[in-house]
Formats: sequence, structure tokens, C-alpha cells
Amino acid sequence: MPLLLEIKDLQTAFDTAQGRINAVNGVSLEVNSGETMGIVGESGCGKTMLALSIMRLIPANGKIINGEIFFSGMDLLKISDEEMRLKRGSEIAMVFQEPMTSLNPVFRIGEQIAEAIRLHQHLPAKQAMELSVEQLREVGIPDPQKRAMDYPHNFSGGMRQRVMIAMAMSCHPRLMLADEPTTALDVTIQAQILDLISGLKQKNKMAVVLITHDLGVVAEAAQKVAVMYAGEIVESAAVEKIFDNPLHPYTQGLLESVPARCVRSLQRGEYLKTIPGSVPGLYDFVQGCRFHDRCSLAVEDCARIKPSLSEVEPGHFVSCWKYSAG
Repeated sequence: MPLLLEIKDLQTAFDTAQGRINAVNGVSLEVNSGETMGIVGESGCGKTMLALSIMRLIPANGKIINGEIFFSGMDLLKISDEEMRLKRGSEIAMVFQEPMTSLNPVFRIGEQIAEAIRLHQHLPAKQAMELSVEQLREVGIPDPQKRAMDYPHNFSGGMRQRVMIAMAMSCHPRLMLADEPTTALDVTIQAQILDLISGLKQKNKMAVVLITHDLGVVAEAAQKVAVMYAGEIVESAAVEKIFDNPLHPYTQGLLESVPARCVRSLQRGEYLKTIPGSVPGLYDFVQGCRFHDRCSLAVEDCARIKPSLSEVEPGHFVSCWKYSAG
């Protein structure tokens, strides 16, 4: 599959009263056309900020201080604001984490989808509204003609998420960034949303970057996965390799902490496994590997020198001295 998105050494920083912090710190990854890349990690590890950096929608006190973001060979960091605005929605779309705060409460659902269609396809209002109804039908909203006239508060959480997906798909983008699309939804609705995204991906031949903290979602929906920790990618590979042979101690800890995976092996009186310690704060300077103070395999070099992301086997990259040294 041809390469669609290529990120090289991306750094996104914020200037605060306490000093500069790096929310994304040297991230590199590749996404091919037609595939789903899962970005997984604990809350606060920089997953959402990575997506916002790709969209060039970072808050006013933040800026990209280094790196390149190539989309179909074009560096998104070198085009004008107007060119980037036209690419958003038409070629790259994002489904935001909380649909209730992303949808405007005072406008009808159909109007909000139609606005995106008018902006990018330059269609008259009536035709744009007709297409917005079609998009609602496409994502499984019952009675879309009627529901297009409703407001966001008239929809359940799962239906609002479908509306957000309809809005993202309204101009048939080549890349969708889905930020925690199943958060706060029950298991049945989660499965429906994942099936919907997968079906739309196949139908429209688009790529998906799926941001989540849920390893089960990654296992079900993604072909490749990148594991983030404290603003950095610590491991990336095909999903099968990550689940069958996790190499980074953090990835191993995440998988061992999943109840469905480890409950079967527990003996009476044993507890579920956890990762000791906590993620370093944004203001905490950590020399060397940022995971070293939580890692049972840490050696002297781990606290002094940051390991590079190395390819230890074809398509399997790990940032760990255990493998860099060998």
C-alpha cells in the first residue's frame, strides 16, 4: 500500500508560566493508504496533541518547534493557513473525543454537517442539506430526514458519535483521525462504532489513525499500532507482533494490566498486575529513558542516555536499551 502520512521527529511544545513543556517529543511514524494505525497509551501521554498537530489545530500557546508532517508527499507544516484549512475536512478529517462539546448546541445537526459540505464542495444550501441527510443515513441514524432537524441534546452518546463520524466523512477524506471514538460508550455501542468506522474505511478506501487507551479496541480495529509514553513513541509494529511479542517493558506492562488477558492465569489470592509508579509530569525533566524509574529491567544507561527507536526485526521498532545495546 502506498505511503499516505509520514511524520518525522515531530515536537510540539507549550510555553507556560512554569516554562516550556514538550507534549509531543520527537515522534516519527508512517501510515499507509487504506490501513488503520492505532495510537495507544495512558491518558496524558500526548496522543490527542499528536492528532491536533497533524491537523494544525494546537492551542494558541502551543507551537510545533521541530519535525515534518508529510501527507501525500506534501509537508503540511510548510503550506499556508488557507491551504491547510481547505485540506481539513476535504482530505483530512478528525472525530473529536467528546461529541457533546464538539457539536454546536444551538444549531440543528443537519445544518452543522451541511456547513462542512458547503465549505469544501461549494454547493448550494439545499443540496448540501440533502447530502447531510444522506450522510446521517450512511452512518446508521434512523429516520435521518427527521433527525437532521434535531439538536445535539436530542441524541444519545452513541448517536452523537455517529453524527461526528458523518460530519468527518461528509467530504470523503483520505485520512480520518479518530480520537477516543468509543470512550464513555457501553460495550455494545463501542462495537457498533468500530464496525461503522471499519465499514466506512473499506468503502471509501481511506486510512484511519485510531487514538485510544483501550488495547481491546486496537486489537479489534487496527493493523498497526504505536505505543506512546510521555510524549514519545516507545514501540511500534503490526498489531499481531505487539500482542504476541511485546518488547518494550511499558508495552509488556500495559498488556499484563488488561484484566481479560491476565485473570485466566491468576491463582487464588493473587492480584491483577499493575505498572508501579506514575507517568512523569509535563514539567518533570527526565534524563535518559522516560520510563526508566518505573522499569524493572532498567540499567545504568537507561537513566543517563535516551535510547533511539530502533528496528529490532522487520517492521518492529522499539526504544529500549535492552535491544539497542544488543
